[in-house]
Amino acid sequence: MKTFYWLLKREFWEHRGGFLWAPVITGVVFLVLNVMAVIAAEVLGARHGFHVGGDNLQMMIARADAGDIRQIGAGLDIAMLSSMGVIGIVMGIVVLFYCLGALYDDRRDRSILFWKSLPISNVNTVLSKVVSAIVVAPVIAVLVSLVVGLAQLVIYALVLSLHGVNAWQLIGLAHPFRAVGTLVSSIPLYALWAVPAVGWLMFCSAWARNKPFLWAVAVPAVIGLLVSWFGIMGLFNLPTAWFWKNIVQRALLSVFPGSSLVYDDGSLTAGADFGDDGHDPLAVLSPMHTYGLLASPNLWIGVLAGVVLLAGAVWFRRMRDDS
Repeated sequence: MKTFYWLLKREFWEHRGGFLWAPVITGVVFLVLNVMAVIAAEVLGARHGFHVGGDNLQMMIARADAGDIRQIGAGLDIAMLSSMGVIGIVMGIVVLFYCLGALYDDRRDRSILFWKSLPISNVNTVLSKVVSAIVVAPVIAVLVSLVVGLAQLVIYALVLSLHGVNAWQLIGLAHPFRAVGTLVSSIPLYALWAVPAVGWLMFCSAWARNKPFLWAVAVPAVIGLLVSWFGIMGLFNLPTAWFWKNIVQRALLSVFPGSSLVYDDGSLTAGADFGDDGHDPLAVLSPMHTYGLLASPNLWIGVLAGVVLLAGAVWFRRMRDDS
Protein backbone atom coordinates (compact mmCIF):
# COMPACT_ATOMS: atom_id res chain seq x y z
CA MET A 1 0.00 0.00 0.00
CA LYS A 2 2.85 2.37 0.82
CA THR A 3 4.46 1.59 -2.54
CA PHE A 4 1.22 2.36 -4.34
CA TYR A 5 0.94 5.66 -2.45
CA TRP A 6 4.38 6.69 -3.64
CA LEU A 7 3.50 5.67 -7.17
CA LEU A 8 0.53 8.05 -6.99
CA LYS A 9 2.76 10.82 -5.65
CA ARG A 10 5.20 10.18 -8.49
CA GLU A 11 2.40 10.62 -11.04
CA PHE A 12 1.27 13.84 -9.36
CA TRP A 13 4.79 15.25 -9.21
CA GLU A 14 5.48 14.46 -12.85
CA HIS A 15 2.14 15.82 -14.08
CA ARG A 16 1.46 18.60 -11.61
CA GLY A 17 1.06 21.09 -14.43
CA GLY A 18 -1.91 19.21 -15.86
CA PHE A 19 -3.50 17.87 -12.68
CA LEU A 20 -3.17 20.99 -10.53
CA TRP A 21 -2.13 24.10 -12.41
CA ALA A 22 -4.37 23.61 -15.46
CA PRO A 23 -7.63 23.73 -13.40
CA VAL A 24 -6.24 26.47 -11.13
CA ILE A 25 -5.29 28.70 -14.06
CA THR A 26 -8.62 27.95 -15.74
CA GLY A 27 -10.46 28.93 -12.56
CA VAL A 28 -8.49 32.17 -12.22
CA VAL A 29 -9.19 33.08 -15.86
CA PHE A 30 -12.88 32.26 -15.29
CA LEU A 31 -13.02 34.64 -12.31
CA VAL A 32 -11.15 37.36 -14.19
CA LEU A 33 -13.64 37.11 -17.06
CA ASN A 34 -16.51 37.37 -14.56
CA VAL A 35 -14.96 40.48 -13.02
CA MET A 36 -14.46 41.98 -16.48
CA ALA A 37 -18.11 41.25 -17.31
CA VAL A 38 -19.24 42.94 -14.08
CA ILE A 39 -17.08 45.99 -14.78
CA ALA A 40 -18.39 46.18 -18.35
CA ALA A 41 -21.97 45.97 -17.06
CA GLU A 42 -21.30 48.74 -14.53
CA VAL A 43 -19.74 50.99 -17.16
CA LEU A 44 -22.58 50.43 -19.63
CA GLY A 45 -25.14 50.95 -16.87
CA ALA A 46 -23.57 54.25 -15.84
CA ARG A 47 -23.27 55.39 -19.46
CA HIS A 48 -26.91 54.65 -20.29
CA GLY A 49 -28.38 55.64 -16.94
CA PHE A 50 -29.34 52.10 -15.94
CA HIS A 51 -29.40 51.48 -12.18
CA VAL A 52 -30.09 48.30 -10.23
CA GLY A 53 -32.37 49.30 -7.39
CA GLY A 54 -31.97 47.40 -4.18
CA ASP A 55 -35.47 48.27 -2.96
CA ASN A 56 -37.10 46.96 -6.12
CA LEU A 57 -35.18 43.70 -6.00
CA GLN A 58 -35.92 43.23 -2.30
CA MET A 59 -39.63 43.81 -3.02
CA MET A 60 -39.54 41.20 -5.82
CA ILE A 61 -38.01 38.65 -3.45
CA ALA A 62 -40.55 39.47 -0.74
CA ARG A 63 -43.47 38.95 -3.16
CA ALA A 64 -42.07 35.76 -4.71
CA ASP A 65 -43.99 32.57 -4.09
CA ALA A 66 -42.45 29.21 -3.20
CA GLY A 67 -41.92 28.28 -6.86
CA ASP A 68 -40.12 31.56 -7.60
CA ILE A 69 -37.92 31.18 -4.53
CA ARG A 70 -37.01 27.66 -5.63
CA GLN A 71 -36.07 28.89 -9.10
CA ILE A 72 -33.96 31.74 -7.71
CA GLY A 73 -32.11 29.29 -5.47
CA ALA A 74 -31.57 26.87 -8.35
CA GLY A 75 -30.20 29.71 -10.48
CA LEU A 76 -27.71 30.63 -7.77
CA ASP A 77 -26.68 26.98 -7.44
CA ILE A 78 -26.06 26.74 -11.18
CA ALA A 79 -24.04 29.97 -11.04
CA MET A 80 -21.83 28.46 -8.35
CA LEU A 81 -21.38 25.25 -10.35
CA SER A 82 -20.85 26.97 -13.70
CA SER A 83 -17.09 27.01 -13.23
CA MET A 84 -17.12 23.20 -13.17
CA GLY A 85 -18.24 23.17 -16.79
CA VAL A 86 -15.14 25.02 -17.97
CA ILE A 87 -12.76 23.32 -15.54
CA GLY A 88 -14.30 19.93 -16.42
CA ILE A 89 -13.53 20.41 -20.11
CA VAL A 90 -9.93 21.30 -19.30
CA MET A 91 -9.67 18.33 -16.96
CA GLY A 92 -11.02 16.01 -19.65
CA ILE A 93 -8.38 17.21 -22.11
CA VAL A 94 -5.66 16.76 -19.48
CA VAL A 95 -6.81 13.22 -18.64
CA LEU A 96 -7.07 12.28 -22.33
CA PHE A 97 -3.50 13.28 -23.16
CA TYR A 98 -2.19 11.99 -19.83
CA CYS A 99 -3.57 8.52 -20.58
CA LEU A 100 -2.14 8.59 -24.10
CA GLY A 101 1.33 9.35 -22.78
CA ALA A 102 1.17 7.41 -19.53
CA LEU A 103 2.78 4.21 -20.88
CA TYR A 104 4.32 5.59 -24.07
CA ASP A 105 6.48 8.41 -22.74
CA ASP A 106 8.62 6.23 -20.47
CA ARG A 107 9.34 3.96 -23.45
CA ARG A 108 10.19 6.89 -25.66
CA ASP A 109 12.75 8.36 -23.22
CA ARG A 110 13.90 4.86 -22.08
CA SER A 111 13.10 5.65 -18.43
CA ILE A 112 11.08 2.42 -18.47
CA LEU A 113 14.39 0.55 -18.08
CA PHE A 114 14.91 2.27 -14.73
CA TRP A 115 11.36 1.67 -13.51
CA LYS A 116 11.47 -1.98 -14.52
CA SER A 117 14.68 -2.41 -12.53
CA LEU A 118 12.75 -1.56 -9.36
CA PRO A 119 10.69 -4.13 -7.45
CA ILE A 120 7.43 -2.64 -8.72
CA SER A 121 4.97 -4.75 -10.66
CA ASN A 122 3.52 -3.66 -14.00
CA VAL A 123 0.03 -4.06 -12.52
CA ASN A 124 0.71 -1.54 -9.74
CA THR A 125 2.34 0.86 -12.18
CA VAL A 126 -0.62 0.81 -14.56
CA LEU A 127 -3.17 0.97 -11.72
CA SER A 128 -1.43 4.01 -10.23
CA LYS A 129 -1.84 5.77 -13.56
CA VAL A 130 -5.49 4.72 -13.79
CA VAL A 131 -6.25 6.01 -10.28
CA SER A 132 -4.44 9.24 -11.08
CA ALA A 133 -6.66 9.71 -14.14
CA ILE A 134 -10.06 8.76 -12.71
CA VAL A 135 -9.67 9.82 -9.06
CA VAL A 136 -6.81 12.26 -8.43
CA ALA A 137 -7.54 14.51 -11.42
CA PRO A 138 -11.32 14.84 -10.79
CA VAL A 139 -10.83 15.36 -7.03
CA ILE A 140 -8.49 18.28 -7.69
CA ALA A 141 -10.83 19.66 -10.36
CA VAL A 142 -13.81 19.48 -7.98
CA LEU A 143 -11.92 21.22 -5.16
CA VAL A 144 -10.79 23.99 -7.48
CA SER A 145 -14.33 24.33 -8.86
CA LEU A 146 -15.78 24.70 -5.36
CA VAL A 147 -13.28 27.43 -4.46
CA VAL A 148 -13.90 29.27 -7.74
CA GLY A 149 -17.69 28.90 -7.38
CA LEU A 150 -17.67 30.32 -3.85
CA ALA A 151 -15.40 33.17 -4.96
CA GLN A 152 -17.82 33.91 -7.80
CA LEU A 153 -20.74 34.17 -5.36
CA VAL A 154 -18.72 36.49 -3.12
CA ILE A 155 -17.93 38.74 -6.09
CA TYR A 156 -21.61 38.94 -7.03
CA ALA A 157 -22.53 39.62 -3.39
CA LEU A 158 -20.08 42.52 -3.18
CA VAL A 159 -21.34 44.01 -6.45
CA LEU A 160 -24.99 43.74 -5.37
CA SER A 161 -24.13 45.25 -1.98
CA LEU A 162 -22.79 48.34 -3.75
CA HIS A 163 -26.27 48.81 -5.23
CA GLY A 164 -28.01 48.56 -1.87
CA VAL A 165 -29.18 44.98 -2.33
CA ASN A 166 -29.19 42.67 0.66
CA ALA A 167 -26.95 40.24 -1.19
CA TRP A 168 -26.56 37.84 1.70
CA GLN A 169 -30.32 37.36 1.86
CA LEU A 170 -30.29 36.62 -1.86
CA ILE A 171 -27.43 34.16 -1.56
CA GLY A 172 -29.23 32.57 1.38
CA LEU A 173 -31.76 31.27 -1.12
CA ALA A 174 -29.05 29.06 -2.65
CA HIS A 175 -28.16 25.56 -1.52
CA PRO A 176 -24.36 25.51 -1.15
CA PHE A 177 -24.25 22.20 0.73
CA ARG A 178 -26.37 20.57 -1.96
CA ALA A 179 -24.11 22.01 -4.66
CA VAL A 180 -21.00 20.74 -2.87
CA GLY A 181 -22.58 17.32 -2.41
CA THR A 182 -23.48 17.22 -6.10
CA LEU A 183 -19.88 17.79 -7.17
CA VAL A 184 -18.33 15.44 -4.62
CA SER A 185 -20.81 12.66 -5.33
CA SER A 186 -20.07 12.87 -9.05
CA ILE A 187 -16.49 11.61 -8.59
CA PRO A 188 -17.22 7.85 -8.07
CA LEU A 189 -19.65 7.81 -10.99
CA TYR A 190 -17.14 9.61 -13.19
CA ALA A 191 -14.49 7.05 -12.24
CA LEU A 192 -16.71 4.18 -13.39
CA TRP A 193 -17.88 5.93 -16.55
CA ALA A 194 -14.35 6.88 -17.63
CA VAL A 195 -12.90 3.35 -17.30
CA PRO A 196 -13.47 2.26 -20.95
CA ALA A 197 -11.93 5.46 -22.35
CA VAL A 198 -9.00 5.28 -19.94
CA GLY A 199 -8.54 1.60 -20.79
CA TRP A 200 -8.56 2.25 -24.55
CA LEU A 201 -6.21 5.25 -24.34
CA MET A 202 -3.74 3.43 -22.10
CA PHE A 203 -3.93 0.33 -24.28
CA CYS A 204 -2.89 2.48 -27.26
CA SER A 205 -0.22 4.12 -25.11
CA ALA A 206 1.26 0.73 -24.26
CA TRP A 207 0.80 -0.88 -27.68
CA ALA A 208 1.66 1.86 -30.20
CA ARG A 209 5.33 2.15 -31.16
CA ASN A 210 4.75 5.79 -32.12
CA LYS A 211 1.97 8.39 -32.37
CA PRO A 212 -0.47 6.83 -29.85
CA PHE A 213 -2.90 9.74 -30.33
CA LEU A 214 -3.23 8.95 -34.02
CA TRP A 215 -3.88 5.27 -33.35
CA ALA A 216 -6.35 5.99 -30.54
CA VAL A 217 -8.45 8.25 -32.77
CA ALA A 218 -7.93 6.61 -36.17
CA VAL A 219 -8.81 3.02 -35.24
CA PRO A 220 -12.34 3.66 -33.86
CA ALA A 221 -12.98 6.35 -36.48
CA VAL A 222 -12.03 4.09 -39.40
CA ILE A 223 -14.05 1.20 -37.99
CA GLY A 224 -16.99 3.58 -37.53
CA LEU A 225 -16.74 4.68 -41.17
CA LEU A 226 -16.67 1.05 -42.34
CA VAL A 227 -19.68 0.25 -40.18
CA SER A 228 -21.52 3.26 -41.65
CA TRP A 229 -20.63 2.51 -45.27
CA PHE A 230 -21.56 -1.16 -45.18
CA GLY A 231 -24.53 -0.81 -42.83
CA ILE A 232 -23.17 -3.49 -40.53
CA MET A 233 -25.30 -2.40 -37.57
CA GLY A 234 -28.40 -3.20 -39.61
CA LEU A 235 -27.57 -6.88 -39.12
CA PHE A 236 -28.31 -6.37 -35.41
CA ASN A 237 -31.38 -4.16 -36.01
CA LEU A 238 -29.49 -1.17 -34.65
CA PRO A 239 -28.91 2.25 -36.25
CA THR A 240 -25.43 3.26 -37.35
CA ALA A 241 -25.52 6.07 -34.78
CA TRP A 242 -25.50 3.41 -32.05
CA PHE A 243 -21.92 2.43 -32.93
CA TRP A 244 -20.68 6.01 -32.92
CA LYS A 245 -22.42 6.77 -29.63
CA ASN A 246 -21.65 3.59 -27.69
CA ILE A 247 -18.27 2.64 -29.12
CA VAL A 248 -16.45 5.59 -30.67
CA GLN A 249 -17.62 8.30 -28.28
CA ARG A 250 -17.35 6.02 -25.25
CA ALA A 251 -13.77 5.12 -26.18
CA LEU A 252 -12.65 8.72 -26.65
CA LEU A 253 -14.94 11.15 -24.81
CA SER A 254 -15.89 9.35 -21.59
CA VAL A 255 -13.00 11.10 -19.84
CA PHE A 256 -14.99 14.36 -19.97
CA PRO A 257 -17.19 14.99 -16.88
CA GLY A 258 -20.90 15.02 -17.65
CA SER A 259 -20.56 12.97 -20.83
CA SER A 260 -22.73 10.28 -19.25
CA LEU A 261 -25.73 12.64 -19.32
CA VAL A 262 -26.12 12.14 -23.08
CA TYR A 263 -26.55 8.37 -22.61
CA ASP A 264 -30.04 8.47 -21.10
CA ASP A 265 -31.61 5.05 -21.72
CA GLY A 266 -34.29 5.60 -19.08
CA SER A 267 -32.14 4.59 -16.12
CA LEU A 268 -31.03 8.18 -15.53
CA THR A 269 -34.57 9.47 -15.02
CA ALA A 270 -35.76 6.51 -12.95
CA GLY A 271 -35.04 8.12 -9.59
CA ALA A 272 -34.90 11.76 -10.54
CA ASP A 273 -36.78 14.36 -8.54
CA PHE A 274 -37.23 17.57 -10.52
CA GLY A 275 -39.34 19.35 -7.95
CA ASP A 276 -43.03 20.05 -7.81
CA ASP A 277 -43.05 22.25 -10.90
CA GLY A 278 -40.46 20.29 -12.86
CA HIS A 279 -38.13 23.33 -13.09
CA ASP A 280 -35.11 22.42 -10.98
CA PRO A 281 -31.98 22.49 -13.19
CA LEU A 282 -29.74 21.30 -10.39
CA ALA A 283 -31.76 18.08 -10.12
CA VAL A 284 -30.26 16.98 -13.44
CA LEU A 285 -26.84 16.85 -11.73
CA SER A 286 -28.03 15.48 -8.39
CA PRO A 287 -27.11 11.94 -7.25
CA MET A 288 -30.83 11.01 -7.33
CA HIS A 289 -30.66 11.55 -11.07
CA THR A 290 -27.11 10.67 -12.17
CA TYR A 291 -26.76 7.52 -10.06
CA GLY A 292 -29.63 5.97 -11.97
CA LEU A 293 -26.86 5.16 -14.44
CA LEU A 294 -25.79 2.32 -12.12
CA ALA A 295 -28.83 0.42 -13.37
CA SER A 296 -27.70 0.74 -16.97
CA PRO A 297 -25.93 -2.22 -18.67
CA ASN A 298 -24.08 0.38 -20.76
CA LEU A 299 -22.06 1.43 -17.70
CA TRP A 300 -21.04 -2.06 -16.59
CA ILE A 301 -20.30 -3.34 -20.10
CA GLY A 302 -18.03 -0.32 -20.48
CA VAL A 303 -16.32 -1.07 -17.17
CA LEU A 304 -15.75 -4.68 -18.24
CA ALA A 305 -14.36 -3.57 -21.61
CA GLY A 306 -12.11 -1.07 -19.85
CA VAL A 307 -10.74 -3.73 -17.47
CA VAL A 308 -9.94 -6.01 -20.43
CA LEU A 309 -8.16 -3.15 -22.22
CA LEU A 310 -6.19 -2.31 -19.09
CA ALA A 311 -5.15 -5.94 -18.77
CA GLY A 312 -3.89 -5.68 -22.36
CA ALA A 313 -2.01 -2.50 -21.43
CA VAL A 314 -0.30 -4.32 -18.55
CA TRP A 315 0.68 -7.16 -20.86
CA PHE A 316 2.09 -4.85 -23.53
CA ARG A 317 4.03 -2.85 -20.94
CA ARG A 318 5.64 -6.05 -19.77
CA MET A 319 6.33 -7.44 -23.25
CA ARG A 320 6.86 -4.33 -25.42
CA ASP A 321 10.50 -3.72 -26.28
CA ASP A 322 11.12 -0.80 -28.61
CA SER A 323 14.88 -1.02 -28.41
